[in-house]
Amino acid sequence: MVQTPAKLETISIALPTVIALHITPEQFELLAAANRDLRLERTAAGELIVNPPTGGESGKRNLSISTQLGNWFETHEDLGEAFDSSTGFRLPNGADRSPDASWIRRERWEALTPQQRKGFVPLCPDFVVELRSESDSLSKLQAKMREYIDNGARLGWLIDPQHRRVEIYRPGTEVEVLENPTELSGEDVLPGFVLNLRRVWR
Repeated sequence: MVQTPAKLETISIALPTVIALHITPEQFELLAAANRDLRLERTAAGELIVNPPTGGESGKRNLSISTQLGNWFETHEDLGEAFDSSTGFRLPNGADRSPDASWIRRERWEALTPQQRKGFVPLCPDFVVELRSESDSLSKLQAKMREYIDNGARLGWLIDPQHRRVEIYRPGTEVEVLENPTELSGEDVLPGFVLNLRRVWR
């Protein structure tokens, strides 16, 4: 268990994109605890990723997605647990990721110890959503979605409001691309969940 220092000195540093900062899982936990206002991620190779706060449009869209998932969850609590974008997951490959919305089957969540539930959750969610903002690289988000599937996710949505396009990721199948859909189905992973995309597109 990593002990958080009693007093942390905060400094600001700008890193050019050509420089990659590599940190250990333990260092990442300390860094994330000291910078709770940032969305930090860490690749399987240990490279630190700093995601800046979203703009108003992305924040509004993400709230709609989280609210709709949360409303479904409230009536299906026996099936699993839902999480917002501030939740960190330590994937089996060692990466630390924070999807924009996610969900875990009840039996997998219950199998975790109380301590595991408090920190970075040591598994990959069954369901993940990534919402592309204007500053996001599509290829990097696509690589992240493949990483989720490779690490155990059963369903993933990459939602691109700029082009009104959704990429659906499932294990063992080709990525399905939907152009300007009005809704998405949670399929057999989230039975009965339907995401209304009209609220996300506007």
